[in-house]
Amino acid sequence: MPTWAIVIIVVSLLVSAVFWSLPWLLKLRGVEMRRRSLFGTMLIFEHADEDGTPVRLLNVDGTFQSATYLSDELWAELVCAYHRTMVDEIDRHGRVRSVLVIGGGGYSLPKHLVAHTKRMEVTVVEIDPKITQVARERFFLDRAEELAGERLVLVNADGWEYLRGCGRTFDVIVNDAFSGARPLGALGNAEGAALIRAHLSERGMYLANVRSPLEGRKAKVLEDVRDAFAREFGSVEVIPERPDEPEVLANNVLVARVEA
Repeated sequence: MPTWAIVIIVVSLLVSAVFWSLPWLLKLRGVEMRRRSLFGTMLIFEHADEDGTPVRLLNVDGTFQSATYLSDELWAELVCAYHRTMVDEIDRHGRVRSVLVIGGGGYSLPKHLVAHTKRMEVTVVEIDPKITQVARERFFLDRAEELAGERLVLVNADGWEYLRGCGRTFDVIVNDAFSGARPLGALGNAEGAALIRAHLSERGMYLANVRSPLEGRKAKVLEDVRDAFAREFGSVEVIPERPDEPEVLANNVLVARVEA
């Protein structure tokens, strides 16, 4: 066997050994690794927020998807600022009885909504059942389900397809599903805006996490989404996560109301 062939075999064996031992190595560092996800490898690990409060984080294919506090007092509270902004808008809107959340992740927002209200029905559409499984096991979704009962409805489906086949309206629709350069997928264009409007009540509201800078070349996605929804809704505004750093990628909240 030629030397170059032996080198390739040895390198391949070394790479394979590292790959299969990676979960064990990560576990030594307090990181749980799960490979079976529709969107890549899931990493689950614990850290602390700015105040030193312990949190658990979910990272999927290099992108942070969710976070939860760990204590019994804070398990249903919101770690992410943009989620708190969304809840503020829902509270300000008033008389919200039905919410559709597209994109479950660690189910932070649905968990908070059902834990802090007694009459609100929350439907969550998550495309990846593995994500939902992790949320139950590691992000207190099981506790939220037990608390809410029939008020929390979980659907395993693509958000776009679910809306196209859905025969009902909601008071609020939240889009918390995003990926790469197309943060809202099909729900971020004119057709998506019309579809969402058709499934909102007469005084309904749409909230979306648009991961984008506020200014610069990469801000075009935010501009396009805002323009698309302005043609279908009475009022549209963007609440920036980092207004003092407009060229930084951030989780901005798009707020579109049926009534002006």
